[in-house]
Amino acid sequence: MALGLGLLGVPTSAGSHNAGQEKAPAALRAAGLVAALRTAGLDVEDTGDLAVRRHRPSPPVDGVRALDRVVEVVTEVADRVAAIRAAGRRPLVLGGDCTVTLGVLAGLARHDDVGLAYVDGDADLNTPAGSTSGVLDTMGVTHLLGGGAPALADIGPRTPLLPGDHLELFGFDPGELDTDQWTRLVEHRLSATPAPVVRAAPAGKAAEAVERLEAVCSTFLVHLDVDVLDTNDVPLANFPHSAGLSLGELAGALDVFCGNAACAGLVLTEVDPDHDPDGTLLPQLIDVVATALSPGRLRA
Repeated sequence: MALGLGLLGVPTSAGSHNAGQEKAPAALRAAGLVAALRTAGLDVEDTGDLAVRRHRPSPPVDGVRALDRVVEVVTEVADRVAAIRAAGRRPLVLGGDCTVTLGVLAGLARHDDVGLAYVDGDADLNTPAGSTSGVLDTMGVTHLLGGGAPALADIGPRTPLLPGDHLELFGFDPGELDTDQWTRLVEHRLSATPAPVVRAAPAGKAAEAVERLEAVCSTFLVHLDVDVLDTNDVPLANFPHSAGLSLGELAGALDVFCGNAACAGLVLTEVDPDHDPDGTLLPQLIDVVATALSPGRLRA
């Protein structure tokens, strides 16, 4: 899928624990993202940003917070991504919290049999019934698999939006999963490559994940939550993770995922620019993303 990129900013923290991530699309552009992509040889059409939705404290209703606002965002994202895909481009979507990925996948699924490489420090398999916080971006995978709040689970052209074999959990901290999440992982027969396994061979493990996805779907989306990175190395994430990957380890895996011809696009989530006060971390992340998406790395 050697297509030009359609860049879309989704400045939302509506589905998160707190505010901050809504600043990411503007901060990434200001740090030189578009120029870096074009320097890497990419044809980029910047389609702009959706309206800003900043986190608002609210009580949980039926186990979730801010459902109406998140559904509004996700629906808009799905429409915009479907249009980017219809125009013959791959979406590069700048979140925003992890609920953004629901909309991206829903938009792509209108056109393609799409899978998902979920590169994230968490498995995001919480449920409204089991969550103590009600925060929706901890439940993203649950909704993709058809569980959770029906308004999100039914957001795409089919329910579940993803069969279990169309999903690769990659880079999560196994210590972050409780018993219920492990149970759901097993029940859905999800392919899971935790951070310690990735760390031993980032490119090799990514290649194995791609091989499994290509066996069951024609294209796949890459979801990248920067909390997959070790906070002690790159503290960009909205929520800290101290057992994550190094930036170099992430780069090795991302090159394989995004460099594959079946890659349908990339979603970047959970970046909090307030965690980069001296402006040194965002350019490093941009370099990793631009290099991974570079057409010179594209391979079948």
